[in-house]
Amino acid sequence: MAVEREAVEWRIDDDPVDYAEAVAAMEARVAGIIAGSAREQVWLLEHPPLYTAGTSADPAELVDPARFPVYETGRGGRYTYHGPGQRVGYVMLDLRRRGSDVRRFVSDLEDWLIATLAQFNVIGERREGRVGIWVRRGAPANPASREDKIAAIGVRVRKWVTFHGVSINVEPDLSHFEGIVPCGIDEHGVTSLVDLGITASQPEVDAAMRAAFEETFGVSTKPV
Repeated sequence: MAVEREAVEWRIDDDPVDYAEAVAAMEARVAGIIAGSAREQVWLLEHPPLYTAGTSADPAELVDPARFPVYETGRGGRYTYHGPGQRVGYVMLDLRRRGSDVRRFVSDLEDWLIATLAQFNVIGERREGRVGIWVRRGAPANPASREDKIAAIGVRVRKWVTFHGVSINVEPDLSHFEGIVPCGIDEHGVTSLVDLGITASQPEVDAAMRAAFEETFGVSTKPV
């Protein structure tokens, strides 16, 4: 018997989750959503330090392959880092009931991240030709001005059901990004809320992500 699917279920893990275990759990949930036996779900978590290679990853961009475990993954994009102090949001939604529009879904993910950052008075922005959300450091006319990435996006869609998702740098060790060329972009840097001078607890970030998600995607149920 199919479960009621009008609300998005939230799962929140406080302790780091093994990457392979997380992927297996996502696969199982996606299969259930496709079959009509499971609710849509958003899962907030952290991973131990690791690198993942998306479907467009260039091996030359794995600068230090011995630094952390490297996982091949079916999401779009190139190399990225996950680790403590970075909040990952895995998003398992049924696009069949959301317009069957992958481009719109990715745009909604960007809106979600921008709205989350705005709750901490951070202006997150899109950039043409660059995946993720960026912040400007300094006035545009200043020669020392730069743009740093604060949030990443990498998704996969199976039979119109999404998985993988987004990550926000809250307080990670930014030196851990030095083992890769993050998302294939080497002319810009990486930042975090703490790097911007903003101290936010994990529960505060989770609450901000949930509130912004519901503004963008709609109602959800209580966390499990």
